[in-house]
Amino acid sequence: MSVTNEKAEKLIAALKKRGFDAYYAATKAEAAQKALSLIPAKSSVSWGGSVSVEESGLLDKVRAGDFVLIDRSAATTGEERIEMMRKGLLADVFLTSFNAVSEDGVLFNIDGNGNRVAAIAFGPKSVVALVGMNKVVASESELEKRALTVAAPLNAKRLNVNEHDICGIFVKTRICKVKGRIKIVLCGEDLGY
Repeated sequence: MSVTNEKAEKLIAALKKRGFDAYYAATKAEAAQKALSLIPAKSSVSWGGSVSVEESGLLDKVRAGDFVLIDRSAATTGEERIEMMRKGLLADVFLTSFNAVSEDGVLFNIDGNGNRVAAIAFGPKSVVALVGMNKVVASESELEKRALTVAAPLNAKRLNVNEHDICGIFVKTRICKVKGRIKIVLCGEDLGY
C-alpha cells in the first residue's frame, strides 16, 4: 500500500468519525465515476464553480446523465444566473470541492458569492465533493492558510478577479450533523487548487 493510500485511509476514518461519508479513488476518472454513483437518477443537480468537478470529468458525466440540471452557466442575464444559484440551494444534490481538508477531517472553503458555501452548510439534500489529496493539510490550523495562499490566487487568476473578491466568505465544517449528507470522494491524483 502506498503512502497516499495509507494517508487516505486515515483521512477517511477521520471524516467518518465526524459524520461524513468518505471514499477514495486513485485516479480522476475513478473519482468522477464514484461521485456519479452517489447521485440518484432523476435527481436535481447543481454545482458551484469547482475546478475539481470540471477537471475530473464529473460535470460532463452529469450533463450527459439522467438528471434535472440547475446550471447557472445556461443563464443569459446576471439576474437569471443569481436566481439559478438560489435554486441550486434546493437541489437534491450539490457538487463541489473543498479548498483544504485537514488530516483530522475538518473541511474548509472560501467563496465570493456565497452560493457554494451556503449549499455546503445547508439546503441541498446531499453534497458530493471531489477532493484531490493535494488539498490535504496536516492540521486544522493550516486550513485557512492553504485556502488563501494556494486556492485563492489560482482561482483569482482563472476568474480574472482580485483575490479579495473571491475571499469574502469563509466556512469551516467540523461535523456533518445529518450523518452522510456530505459525501467526500478523495482522489489520489492532484485535483483542482
